[in-house]
Amino acid sequence: MKKTYLLLSLVIVITFIGGFLTGVLFSGNDKSSEDSQTKEAKPLPFVSRELVQKEVPKIEKPQHVERNVVMGYVQDFREMSKVNYSDLTHVIFSFAHPEKDGSITFNGEMAIANLKKMVTEAHKSDTKAILAVGGWYHIKGGESYEYFKEAITNPSTQKKLVNELIKIVERENLDGIDIDFEHPRSNDDAKNLKTFMAELSTKLHGLDKELSIAVNAKVHSVAGTELSNVVYDPLMFNDVDYVNIMAYDGQWDGEYNAANLSPLSHNVNIVNYWSDLFDQHHLSKGKLILGIPLYAQPENPEAKQLSYAAIINDNPTNRKNDLVTINGKTYHYNGEETVKKKIQLAHEHGFGGMMVWETGLDAQGKESLTSFIANNLK
Repeated sequence: MKKTYLLLSLVIVITFIGGFLTGVLFSGNDKSSEDSQTKEAKPLPFVSRELVQKEVPKIEKPQHVERNVVMGYVQDFREMSKVNYSDLTHVIFSFAHPEKDGSITFNGEMAIANLKKMVTEAHKSDTKAILAVGGWYHIKGGESYEYFKEAITNPSTQKKLVNELIKIVERENLDGIDIDFEHPRSNDDAKNLKTFMAELSTKLHGLDKELSIAVNAKVHSVAGTELSNVVYDPLMFNDVDYVNIMAYDGQWDGEYNAANLSPLSHNVNIVNYWSDLFDQHHLSKGKLILGIPLYAQPENPEAKQLSYAAIINDNPTNRKNDLVTINGKTYHYNGEETVKKKIQLAHEHGFGGMMVWETGLDAQGKESLTSFIANNLK
C-alpha cells in the first residue's frame, strides 16, 4: 500500500512537472509564432526586393508647337498699321529692355502705344502678339548683354524679371514672350538662362501663353564649324515653344564679307547643326524656326544696310536675285529663289516654319517677301 502510494505520488509529481514544462515550451512557441507573423506583415526593405521599376512617364509642360509658322519681328518705332499681319502667325514687338534690377524699360510712351496698337491689329487677323525682350543694343546705350546677364544671375532680380514680364503679358493682352539674350557667353550664363527660362515657362504656360527664344546661329559662316563663344544648355529648349534661329549676319565672321550675310550654303550648315542637336537630346524639331533677313548687306562696310523694300522699289525683278548694285554700291541679300530653297531645306529637316527680321523692312503688296514665305509654306 505504501509502495502504491509512493508510486502514485511519483506519477503525480512527474505529470505536474511535465505539464509545467510543456506549457512553458508551448507558450514560448506561441510568442515566437506571433513575432514571426508580425515580421512577415511588415514590408521588406526596398533594397532586399528584386523588382523591376517601371519608367516614370515624363510630364511635359504645355507646348504650343505648330507647323508652317511664320514669325515676324517688328521694331518699336514702326507704323503698326502697315505690318503684314495676315501672312504672319506671330508678330513680335522688338524690344522691351531688361534692367539689372529685374525691371523692364520701354522706349518711351511711343513704344508702349505702338505695342498696344500692334496687339489690337494682330488679333484682328488672328495673329499672335508677342513681346521680345533684349536685343543687341540696350536703350541706355551699349550692348544689352550686361543688363540681361545681371538680371538673371541674381535669384531675386531673376524672379522680379519673370514677374514683371507676366504683369506686362496680362496688362497688354499678349500671347507670349520672346527672349532675345544676345548672347550667353559662358556655362554660368547658360545655366542662369536655363533657370530663368524654366520659371518663365511655368508662369506663361500656366496662363496658356507661349514662350520662344531667339538664338545665335551657332555656326561659323566661313569655316562651317560650331561657334564656341555662344553657350546654350540644350535642355533649356524643353521649356520653350519655339526656337528662332538668327540665321543671318554671317558677314561678321572673321574678316568682313557681305556675301556671308546669309547664303544658302551657310544655312545648310546651320540647319544640319540644329537638327543634329535636337535629335541628340530628343527634342522636337518642330520647335525650330529658320530666320530670313529682310535687308541687304553692302560690300562697303562703311555703307548702310538696305531694306528689301528699297531693293524692290529700285527694280521689282531684283526679287529673283541675291546681288544688286544701287547708286554705285553693291549689296548682298536673299531673293525669292534662295528663300524658296531655304523653306524647302527647313521643311525637309522637320522645322516648324520661318522667321523674318524685320517686317518694317519688307516690300508691300504682292512683292512682300513675307507673303512669298507664307504662300510657299502653305
